[in-house]
Amino acid sequence: MPPNRTEPAPAPEEASAAAPAPSPAGGGLKPWLPLVATVLVMPVLAYAMTAFVLLPRLESKLGIVSTVTAEPDQKKAPATAKKDTVTMNKLLVNVAGTMGSRYLLVSLSVAGSDPEFKAKIQEVEPQLRDSACSALATLADLEKPGARNLIRSELFSGFNSILGGAVVREIYLTEFAIQ
Repeated sequence: MPPNRTEPAPAPEEASAAAPAPSPAGGGLKPWLPLVATVLVMPVLAYAMTAFVLLPRLESKLGIVSTVTAEPDQKKAPATAKKDTVTMNKLLVNVAGTMGSRYLLVSLSVAGSDPEFKAKIQEVEPQLRDSACSALATLADLEKPGARNLIRSELFSGFNSILGGAVVREIYLTEFAIQ
């Protein structure tokens, strides 16, 4: 007589669960390759887009002549090129969004190296003052840290568009008061 078994035979599902799962072969560097490529390629791509696409477009819209794209004779201009300066005193505007309760008082100096710079500026000074007042009146956040640079760029592009080219080289804010 055969011995009596008290344990049932294991089901096929239980047998496969009890067996250890095979470890994945490969692993290593292959799963990390897309991450490594992204970390290495993205900064290079960002630099290239900024240097060769964004900055040239910004410079052309603002009328800035870059030393990289300048004509060879402009690159070798003497460092002592005379810059003429014209001052615009006391531009008073209402600050945007304050319903006339706050004012901005600005005096600025405009510099350029064109031999006829002062004559060109005096010829269109009313348009330049109007453009400056319009640009200053539309800026709402004048107390932020980068507000002066924003003002300069707005004035720079506005003045050069009125003068018909890259005539203005620098703008200095000599007085800047918000009340």
